[in-house]
Amino acid sequence: MADQADAPQTNKAFVPLENNPEVMSHLVHQLGLPPTLGFTDVFSIDEPDLLAFVPRPAHALLLVFPVSPSYENSRINEDSTLSEYTGSGPSEPVMWFKQTIRNACGLIGLLHSVSNGEARAQVLPGSDLDALLRDAEPLGPVQRADLLYESKALESAHADAAKLGDTTAPEAEDAVDLHFVAFVKGVDGRLWELDGRRKGPLERGVLREDEDALSERALELGVRRFLKTEADGGNPDLRFSLVSLGPVFD
Repeated sequence: MADQADAPQTNKAFVPLENNPEVMSHLVHQLGLPPTLGFTDVFSIDEPDLLAFVPRPAHALLLVFPVSPSYENSRINEDSTLSEYTGSGPSEPVMWFKQTIRNACGLIGLLHSVSNGEARAQVLPGSDLDALLRDAEPLGPVQRADLLYESKALESAHADAAKLGDTTAPEAEDAVDLHFVAFVKGVDGRLWELDGRRKGPLERGVLREDEDALSERALELGVRRFLKTEADGGNPDLRFSLVSLGPVFD
Protein backbone atom coordinates (compact mmCIF):
# COMPACT_ATOMS: atom_id res chain seq x y z
CA MET A 1 0.00 0.00 0.00
CA ALA A 2 2.92 2.36 0.53
CA ASP A 3 3.29 3.05 -3.20
CA GLN A 4 -0.25 4.42 -3.25
CA ALA A 5 0.06 6.34 -0.02
CA ASP A 6 1.98 9.34 -1.21
CA ALA A 7 2.84 11.71 -4.09
CA PRO A 8 4.30 10.48 -7.44
CA GLN A 9 7.62 8.67 -7.23
CA THR A 10 9.27 11.24 -9.50
CA ASN A 11 8.60 14.04 -6.98
CA LYS A 12 11.07 15.02 -4.28
CA ALA A 13 10.74 13.37 -0.86
CA PHE A 14 11.10 14.54 2.73
CA VAL A 15 12.25 12.46 5.68
CA PRO A 16 8.97 11.39 7.35
CA LEU A 17 8.08 13.08 10.63
CA GLU A 18 7.80 10.96 13.74
CA ASN A 19 4.33 10.88 15.22
CA ASN A 20 5.46 12.75 18.33
CA PRO A 21 3.86 15.91 19.74
CA GLU A 22 7.24 17.34 20.76
CA VAL A 23 8.53 17.00 17.19
CA MET A 24 5.34 18.52 15.78
CA SER A 25 5.35 21.39 18.26
CA HIS A 26 9.01 22.09 17.52
CA LEU A 27 8.27 22.37 13.81
CA VAL A 28 5.28 24.70 14.08
CA HIS A 29 7.06 26.88 16.66
CA GLN A 30 10.07 27.14 14.35
CA LEU A 31 7.77 28.18 11.51
CA GLY A 32 5.89 30.80 13.47
CA LEU A 33 3.26 29.47 15.88
CA PRO A 34 3.62 31.02 19.35
CA PRO A 35 4.84 28.83 22.24
CA THR A 36 1.42 29.24 23.87
CA LEU A 37 0.06 26.68 21.36
CA GLY A 38 1.33 23.16 20.85
CA PHE A 39 0.48 19.50 20.28
CA THR A 40 -0.49 17.00 22.99
CA ASP A 41 -1.06 13.25 22.85
CA VAL A 42 -4.68 12.09 23.04
CA PHE A 43 -4.53 8.67 24.68
CA SER A 44 -8.25 7.90 24.50
CA ILE A 45 -11.30 9.22 22.68
CA ASP A 46 -13.70 7.42 25.02
CA GLU A 47 -12.34 7.65 28.58
CA PRO A 48 -13.22 10.96 30.29
CA ASP A 49 -10.35 10.69 32.79
CA LEU A 50 -7.77 10.52 29.99
CA LEU A 51 -9.49 13.16 27.87
CA ALA A 52 -9.35 15.49 30.87
CA PHE A 53 -5.55 15.64 30.53
CA VAL A 54 -5.76 17.24 27.07
CA PRO A 55 -5.59 21.06 27.16
CA ARG A 56 -8.71 22.71 25.81
CA PRO A 57 -9.95 24.14 23.59
CA ALA A 58 -8.61 21.74 20.96
CA HIS A 59 -8.35 23.70 17.72
CA ALA A 60 -7.38 20.70 15.57
CA LEU A 61 -6.76 16.96 15.78
CA LEU A 62 -4.11 15.12 13.80
CA LEU A 63 -4.98 11.47 13.17
CA VAL A 64 -2.21 9.05 12.15
CA PHE A 65 -3.02 5.57 10.81
CA PRO A 66 -1.67 2.80 8.56
CA VAL A 67 -2.95 3.03 4.99
CA SER A 68 -5.17 -0.01 4.45
CA PRO A 69 -7.17 -1.48 1.54
CA SER A 70 -10.40 -0.45 3.31
CA TYR A 71 -9.15 3.13 3.65
CA GLU A 72 -8.12 3.28 -0.02
CA ASN A 73 -11.50 1.91 -1.10
CA SER A 74 -13.49 4.37 1.01
CA ARG A 75 -11.30 7.28 -0.12
CA ILE A 76 -11.66 6.43 -3.80
CA ASN A 77 -15.40 5.83 -3.49
CA GLU A 78 -16.08 9.14 -1.74
CA ASP A 79 -13.77 11.12 -4.02
CA SER A 80 -15.47 9.69 -7.11
CA THR A 81 -18.55 11.77 -6.28
CA LEU A 82 -16.58 15.01 -5.77
CA SER A 83 -15.16 17.65 -8.08
CA GLU A 84 -11.57 18.84 -7.84
CA TYR A 85 -11.39 21.72 -5.37
CA THR A 86 -10.60 25.12 -6.92
CA GLY A 87 -11.04 27.47 -3.94
CA SER A 88 -8.74 30.38 -3.12
CA GLY A 89 -8.75 33.84 -1.59
CA PRO A 90 -9.85 35.37 1.72
CA SER A 91 -13.45 34.15 1.34
CA GLU A 92 -12.29 30.52 1.22
CA PRO A 93 -13.97 28.72 4.16
CA VAL A 94 -10.82 26.74 4.91
CA MET A 95 -7.25 26.67 3.55
CA TRP A 96 -6.40 23.35 1.93
CA PHE A 97 -3.06 22.11 0.59
CA LYS A 98 -2.64 19.43 -2.07
CA GLN A 99 0.28 17.12 -1.28
CA THR A 100 2.92 16.86 -4.00
CA ILE A 101 5.99 16.14 -1.82
CA ARG A 102 6.52 12.47 -1.02
CA ASN A 103 6.49 11.41 2.65
CA ALA A 104 5.21 14.87 3.61
CA CYS A 105 1.72 13.97 4.79
CA GLY A 106 2.77 14.81 8.36
CA LEU A 107 3.89 18.25 7.26
CA ILE A 108 0.68 18.80 5.27
CA GLY A 109 -1.36 17.73 8.30
CA LEU A 110 0.50 20.20 10.50
CA LEU A 111 -0.03 22.99 7.98
CA HIS A 112 -3.74 22.22 7.80
CA SER A 113 -3.90 22.34 11.60
CA VAL A 114 -2.21 25.74 11.96
CA SER A 115 -3.55 27.42 8.80
CA ASN A 116 -7.19 27.42 9.86
CA GLY A 117 -9.48 28.37 12.71
CA GLU A 118 -8.17 29.89 15.90
CA ALA A 119 -4.58 28.73 15.33
CA ARG A 120 -4.38 30.79 12.12
CA ALA A 121 -5.28 33.90 14.09
CA GLN A 122 -2.35 33.29 16.44
CA VAL A 123 0.40 32.90 13.82
CA LEU A 124 3.19 35.35 14.64
CA PRO A 125 3.31 38.33 12.27
CA GLY A 126 6.46 38.42 10.15
CA SER A 127 7.23 34.72 10.69
CA ASP A 128 7.98 32.24 7.91
CA LEU A 129 4.54 30.71 8.48
CA ASP A 130 2.85 34.11 8.28
CA ALA A 131 4.61 34.85 4.97
CA LEU A 132 3.80 31.39 3.60
CA LEU A 133 0.09 31.67 4.41
CA ARG A 134 -0.15 35.18 3.01
CA ASP A 135 1.48 34.03 -0.21
CA ALA A 136 -0.71 30.90 -0.35
CA GLU A 137 -4.07 32.56 0.29
CA PRO A 138 -4.73 34.02 -3.19
CA LEU A 139 -3.50 30.91 -5.02
CA GLY A 140 -5.49 27.99 -6.34
CA PRO A 141 -4.65 24.45 -5.16
CA VAL A 142 -2.09 23.65 -7.88
CA GLN A 143 -0.18 26.92 -7.46
CA ARG A 144 -0.43 26.57 -3.69
CA ALA A 145 1.12 23.10 -3.88
CA ASP A 146 3.92 24.51 -6.03
CA LEU A 147 4.53 27.20 -3.40
CA LEU A 148 5.04 24.52 -0.71
CA TYR A 149 7.16 22.42 -3.05
CA GLU A 150 9.56 25.31 -3.67
CA SER A 151 9.62 26.76 -0.12
CA LYS A 152 13.17 26.63 1.25
CA ALA A 153 12.01 27.83 4.68
CA LEU A 154 9.53 24.97 4.91
CA GLU A 155 12.03 22.38 3.71
CA SER A 156 14.67 23.58 6.18
CA ALA A 157 12.29 23.60 9.17
CA HIS A 158 10.98 20.15 8.25
CA ALA A 159 14.50 18.70 7.91
CA ASP A 160 15.42 20.09 11.33
CA ALA A 161 12.31 18.63 13.00
CA ALA A 162 12.75 15.25 11.31
CA LYS A 163 16.05 14.78 13.17
CA LEU A 164 14.22 14.89 16.51
CA GLY A 165 12.13 12.20 18.16
CA ASP A 166 12.60 8.93 19.99
CA THR A 167 13.32 6.67 17.03
CA THR A 168 15.78 6.72 14.15
CA ALA A 169 14.20 8.56 11.24
CA PRO A 170 13.78 6.61 8.00
CA GLU A 171 15.43 7.84 4.84
CA ALA A 172 13.51 10.25 2.61
CA GLU A 173 13.24 7.62 -0.12
CA ASP A 174 11.92 4.89 2.19
CA ALA A 175 8.36 3.70 1.62
CA VAL A 176 6.08 4.72 4.49
CA ASP A 177 2.57 3.35 5.00
CA LEU A 178 1.42 5.76 7.73
CA HIS A 179 -0.81 8.68 6.81
CA PHE A 180 -1.83 11.90 8.60
CA VAL A 181 -5.26 13.53 8.38
CA ALA A 182 -6.27 16.74 10.15
CA PHE A 183 -9.68 17.51 11.65
CA VAL A 184 -10.03 21.26 12.17
CA LYS A 185 -12.75 23.51 13.54
CA GLY A 186 -12.87 26.36 11.04
CA VAL A 187 -13.74 29.97 11.70
CA ASP A 188 -17.15 29.15 10.21
CA GLY A 189 -17.82 26.66 13.04
CA ARG A 190 -17.72 23.68 10.71
CA LEU A 191 -15.57 20.60 11.23
CA TRP A 192 -13.29 20.02 8.26
CA GLU A 193 -11.38 16.88 7.34
CA LEU A 194 -8.21 18.04 5.60
CA ASP A 195 -6.06 15.58 3.68
CA GLY A 196 -3.62 16.51 0.92
CA ARG A 197 -4.36 13.25 -0.93
CA ARG A 198 -8.06 14.04 -1.39
CA LYS A 199 -9.74 16.20 -4.04
CA GLY A 200 -10.17 19.01 -1.55
CA PRO A 201 -11.41 19.85 1.96
CA LEU A 202 -14.24 17.70 3.31
CA GLU A 203 -16.94 19.29 5.45
CA ARG A 204 -18.06 16.82 8.12
CA GLY A 205 -20.62 18.89 10.03
CA VAL A 206 -21.36 21.98 12.08
CA LEU A 207 -20.13 22.47 15.66
CA ARG A 208 -21.66 24.76 18.25
CA GLU A 209 -19.66 27.73 19.48
CA ASP A 210 -18.81 25.91 22.71
CA GLU A 211 -17.71 22.70 20.92
CA ASP A 212 -14.06 22.25 19.97
CA ALA A 213 -12.31 19.68 17.77
CA LEU A 214 -12.23 17.20 20.68
CA SER A 215 -15.87 17.59 21.69
CA GLU A 216 -18.20 14.60 21.57
CA ARG A 217 -19.89 15.85 18.42
CA ALA A 218 -16.57 16.56 16.68
CA LEU A 219 -15.30 13.07 17.54
CA GLU A 220 -18.49 11.50 16.17
CA LEU A 221 -18.24 13.52 12.95
CA GLY A 222 -14.48 13.01 12.60
CA VAL A 223 -12.30 10.37 14.23
CA ARG A 224 -15.05 7.95 15.24
CA ARG A 225 -16.65 8.23 11.82
CA PHE A 226 -13.28 7.38 10.27
CA LEU A 227 -12.81 4.34 12.52
CA LYS A 228 -16.36 3.12 11.84
CA THR A 229 -15.77 3.40 8.09
CA GLU A 230 -12.60 1.33 8.51
CA ALA A 231 -14.38 -1.31 10.60
CA ASP A 232 -17.34 -1.46 8.19
CA GLY A 233 -14.84 -1.88 5.34
CA GLY A 234 -13.47 -5.02 6.98
CA ASN A 235 -10.25 -3.67 8.44
CA PRO A 236 -9.42 -5.84 11.50
CA ASP A 237 -6.45 -3.64 12.47
CA LEU A 238 -7.77 -0.32 13.76
CA ARG A 239 -4.44 1.05 14.95
CA PHE A 240 -4.23 4.81 15.15
CA SER A 241 -2.76 7.61 17.19
CA LEU A 242 -4.04 11.09 17.79
CA VAL A 243 -2.63 14.44 18.84
CA SER A 244 -4.45 17.67 19.64
CA LEU A 245 -3.42 21.25 18.89
CA GLY A 246 -4.32 23.46 21.83
CA PRO A 247 -3.02 25.76 24.54
CA VAL A 248 0.27 25.09 26.32
CA PHE A 249 0.18 25.70 30.05
CA ASP A 250 3.29 26.17 32.20
